[in-house]
Amino acid sequence: MEKIMAPFADFGEEVVRAENLRKTFTLSRKQQRLDKTGQTHKIAVAGLSFSAYRGEIYGLLGPNGAGKTTTLRILSTLIRPDAGDAFVCGHSVSREAQKVRDQIGFMTSELKLEGFFTPAYLFDFFGALHGVEKETLAKRRKELFERFGIDRFAEVRIKDLSTGMLQKVSLVISIVHDPAVVIFDEPTNGLDVLTAKVVTDFLLELKAMGKSILLSTHIFSLVEKLCDRVGIIIDGRMAADGTLESVCAGSTLEDKFFEIYHAVKGETI
Repeated sequence: MEKIMAPFADFGEEVVRAENLRKTFTLSRKQQRLDKTGQTHKIAVAGLSFSAYRGEIYGLLGPNGAGKTTTLRILSTLIRPDAGDAFVCGHSVSREAQKVRDQIGFMTSELKLEGFFTPAYLFDFFGALHGVEKETLAKRRKELFERFGIDRFAEVRIKDLSTGMLQKVSLVISIVHDPAVVIFDEPTNGLDVLTAKVVTDFLLELKAMGKSILLSTHIFSLVEKLCDRVGIIIDGRMAADGTLESVCAGSTLEDKFFEIYHAVKGETI
């Protein structure tokens, strides 16, 4: 099936560009048993290319194991690609990692915060790491803590917070330096409906402020609610990329996804 692509000329300033990204992992014997495979290597990302633009929310949609998280980790400089490159605000993730980190906020449900410390301490700590001036940091902490209801828990140890509150703390810490690009891996994963709405509403606010947001998800409704454009990833490859309207072509996103999925897999519906 021919990959669906939208013309880049329809959009504004390019902020993120992935060029032919490739990443392969070596599987341990334990992982081979868990995956029920005799293969010693797994191709996570296989020549992935796409662009994201200023003031938009771009969603990477795909099943578990499609390569979404690996792609976001490459963009966040947490892992290096085996081949290809990506650029964030004009900086190479391979050659200018620190400059990329200065421009991004990365949040994942796997983020682990030391349980002994408090939200206030960690916010100030990470703010200092990013070089945020004390006066600016104090003002930003006040605004974000009040916005997310963290102010009442500012001096409570991380280990004593609820899952929802911990997720909010992780969110504000990831954007302590007011980054131009915000990257979220499964932003509502494990959240109750109230906390999930707080997070999704804030993503729309960030978009209105001109931020560029990339998120990975397997939830169709989240893409339909938030995203301006979507990239459908299957087996580490981009199967469709464009606006929701151009990708769906009159169908629902769910129906179009499964149509594309079965076509890529060579299966009949």
